[in-house]
Amino acid sequence: MASKRTSLVARQSELASATRQRAILERANGHSTFRAKLEQSGLFPLTVSGVETLQVNVGRFCNQTCRHCHVDAGPDRTEIMSRDTARDCVRALARSDIPVLDITGGAPELCPSFRYLVKEARALGRRVIDRCNLTVLNLAAQGGLIEFLAEHQVEIVASLPSVDATATNEQRGSGVFEASMQALRKLNDAGYGRGGRLRLVIASNPAGPVLPCPQDATEAVFRKELCEKHGIRVDAVVTLANLPLSRFLESLLESGEYDRYMSTLVDAFNPCAASSAMCRTMVSVGWDGILFDCDFNQMLDLPVEKSAGRHIRDFDPSHHRGRRVATGRHCFGCTAGRGSSCGGETACG
Repeated sequence: MASKRTSLVARQSELASATRQRAILERANGHSTFRAKLEQSGLFPLTVSGVETLQVNVGRFCNQTCRHCHVDAGPDRTEIMSRDTARDCVRALARSDIPVLDITGGAPELCPSFRYLVKEARALGRRVIDRCNLTVLNLAAQGGLIEFLAEHQVEIVASLPSVDATATNEQRGSGVFEASMQALRKLNDAGYGRGGRLRLVIASNPAGPVLPCPQDATEAVFRKELCEKHGIRVDAVVTLANLPLSRFLESLLESGEYDRYMSTLVDAFNPCAASSAMCRTMVSVGWDGILFDCDFNQMLDLPVEKSAGRHIRDFDPSHHRGRRVATGRHCFGCTAGRGSSCGGETACG
């Protein structure tokens, strides 16, 4: 009974935060609406072309408290996926041919059902991605985690904002840069980042209210700096934009940068990036099993169309082909410039 009350309080807190964020985004006077941009580009309504990824957010619990976090994760968060909901995710995979399970959080590895999800998805022959903050790999309570990830050939997409220690620590917390280097060395020692089956990808995002630098240029810098200064090898580097949500939204408001950043995103709208947006090929599952178009829509409590079914226990892949995507001004963060997704740049050409 106590756990149910905790879940209810957490859900009520989420709804209150989502309502406030939506109100802030929608009162951005003078900015074009995302729908208007889609209509001008002949892309409205934005629909799902086919589900290639089941992205599962297992909760808000994390060992870090990052300034840019769109999930508002941290050590004090209690939202975490139950084993029953994790089983529903596995059943959904088994009922479909979705090739990728993408596990995120919070720090997904801290969810008690994380290893269960990995083992069951791999047993189904699916590719598994772990969105890792790196420092979690150094925790004493996570002994054997790297070996587990390697054994199951889990792809690691590791967050590292910058190869500059000061910039990373300012965004993610004191000492995080060196702890991240330590974790990357451990991953290299386990065989990750060496061009084989154990894929290691770095995900980098800007420190402030600016668009990411071109991905190819960022990758060249990261590879050079990591190798020459730290002896670390990675398979790829992708760039992500900061969306005006949760802590980053609060930071923009406090610094008076919100309007300028929104103008930057709107002015840089790229129809090619919009047509390739990740929401067109995925279903996102919240910690409580509710279905969304993407992880960002989770934070704004914008679930998938009711006709598609709104809980993972009722998942039917046929209901999601052609599903209309819920959009808003936050979507400019994914469609500005070269585009931004969980896989990096999206724009063609």
